[in-house]
Amino acid sequence: MPELDLNALSHTVLWATFALTFAFGALLQRTHFCTMGAVSDAINIGDWSRVRMWVLAIGVAMIGTGCLSWLGLIDTSKTIYTANKLLWLSSLVGGLLFGFGMVLGSGCGSKTLVRIGGGNLKSVVVFVFLGLSAYMTLKGVFGVVRVATVDNVVVTLPTSQDLPSVLGHALSVDVRTLRLALALVIGGVLSLWALLGRDFRTVDNLLGGVGVGLIIVAMWYVSGHLGYVQEDPNTLQEAFLATNSGRMEALSFVAPVSYTLEWLMFFSDTSRVLTVGIVSVLGVIAGSAVVALATRTFRWEGFASAEDTGNHIIGGILMGVGGVTALGCTIGQGLSGVSTLAIGSFIALAGIVIGAVLAFRYQMWRMERLV
Repeated sequence: MPELDLNALSHTVLWATFALTFAFGALLQRTHFCTMGAVSDAINIGDWSRVRMWVLAIGVAMIGTGCLSWLGLIDTSKTIYTANKLLWLSSLVGGLLFGFGMVLGSGCGSKTLVRIGGGNLKSVVVFVFLGLSAYMTLKGVFGVVRVATVDNVVVTLPTSQDLPSVLGHALSVDVRTLRLALALVIGGVLSLWALLGRDFRTVDNLLGGVGVGLIIVAMWYVSGHLGYVQEDPNTLQEAFLATNSGRMEALSFVAPVSYTLEWLMFFSDTSRVLTVGIVSVLGVIAGSAVVALATRTFRWEGFASAEDTGNHIIGGILMGVGGVTALGCTIGQGLSGVSTLAIGSFIALAGIVIGAVLAFRYQMWRMERLV
């Protein structure tokens, strides 16, 4: 394939990514889709509507991803989530840190971008500290600690770590068919549970749940099919165009924040190019900003106190360290990773939820002490 065609295809992938993440940011701003908010509503006021919205998104993403895989349009084994090495401790510890941090930082990585689009200056600070700490965990001092500790605890599997591959190997059944069956069953049960909520079926809730799930599926298609090159003429190997990992990518908002900061700081360096992750960050902010301005909900917001500032800084750092350690955030592992039925993604998601619950308990304890 000529070099010019590869460049044109890369541009197509990036524009498609921007369009999808613009819609993603607009949806989150419009529907208030938020993992931290979902956990908060359930714990503090017993309202499970946003939990159901989140679960519906997971169900839709699972079903859609399973169908794409069964049709042969994507190969879920070619993602960072489904390697044969199960870093279960990294997933759990990273998830706990991320979940705790997102409560202190008033939202996860995607919510931080949405809040920036709405004029929240506190989220700009979270963005910077999340990006810096994530980079330090990828390639810096935190990364050395990560590799020397939790990453050493690993279970090496004979297959990819997704449920269909593990069960298919154990039961000697066709993995392709099993993947579709599990996606339909698990995703269908989750979606049904969400839809059975008495007060759940509102326009915004359905739009948020179904819309976010479909965007995850569409991103897998864009990166894993549209951007897939069977043989790159430069390397003579298969390639997924415009990805930082070199593998198929959907949405995640931890490492991409680091890559965005790096791209901004080294903009004049021609070797620094736009990637799916960077464009995703820009697309979410833009989509959120347009909706906020159109609905007249855009407003500048700053810190209320020194403690508020400290909480958001610590929250950003914990999300950066935890997100890289766990290989993703509430979107990266909680939607993109889980949609591949990767075991590590389920562990990371559990860690995130537990971490968030612990953070809310901590905040309640702090409030009781101040009274």
